[in-house]
Amino acid sequence: MTADAQEANLQHRERWLRHLRLERNLSRNTLDSYRRDTDRYLAWLGARSVTELNTGDVESFMASLAKGEGLAASTRARILAAVRNFHRFLTGEGVTEGDVADDVARPGQAASIPKALSIAEVTAILESCPNDDAASLIQIRDRALLEMLYSTGARVSELLGLDVDDVDPTEKLVIVRGKGSKERVVPVGDPALDALQHYLVRVRPAFNKKGSAALFLNRNGGRMGRQSAFNMVSSVSEKAGVAGVSPHSFRHSFATHLLEGGADIRVVQELLGHSNVVTTQIYTKVSPDHLREAWSESHPRSN
Repeated sequence: MTADAQEANLQHRERWLRHLRLERNLSRNTLDSYRRDTDRYLAWLGARSVTELNTGDVESFMASLAKGEGLAASTRARILAAVRNFHRFLTGEGVTEGDVADDVARPGQAASIPKALSIAEVTAILESCPNDDAASLIQIRDRALLEMLYSTGARVSELLGLDVDDVDPTEKLVIVRGKGSKERVVPVGDPALDALQHYLVRVRPAFNKKGSAALFLNRNGGRMGRQSAFNMVSSVSEKAGVAGVSPHSFRHSFATHLLEGGADIRVVQELLGHSNVVTTQIYTKVSPDHLREAWSESHPRSN
């Protein structure tokens, strides 16, 4: 990232503060406090864009406040509240695909577990978007995108950036370009490939009015946009009776389900495109119920 990212970060922050002033009617003192706290956050980010962050980055920032600056827990909690509010705004505006600050624990609290869907919830969401002969062209496209989100664990922006040639159905692989244009090869499951093939045969030729190389197209023949994908995931999920779902929820679920199934964390790190395994380790946190079940099944004196 360059100084352009720093300038864009400041512009996003000013839009957020303007929203708080005009829409929320917050006091001048509160706005000044938010400005000071996010000044500290943006200074720590340096030349990194707020659109390229993950939960581990925000946790690292909070750790720096405790270890590097020695700030009191109450001060750190106030700063986190400002950062959370800022990222919530970015997500709501479609600037970012997921709220990376939402899962960061308040100072003094145990770190929370990323919000992962259950396998049953994922299945319900997928099946609520039909792709049979009676389905609409949009539904067939959306089902293909949903299947790819869960099968690959890719960010929605990475999938929407794919071209047709990036998918190798014979080898069941897709080339994903992540942060910093780094490429990684990710396997794709049969259900996702079947849904994708159905889209490629029945829908994409009808949408491709401009000769685009993009894999996922909108009705006008352009590359499908992130906000459209965000709205689609939310709408389809609500129809399935699962609220609060974003494209990033599928990424969380992909990682969680792999680890719960016994996958090595280094493999999951590679599949997600994380440069540091510490970022991936957040998915190794398990719920008390899961701990209790594992203990009950494994400990010789559990019964």
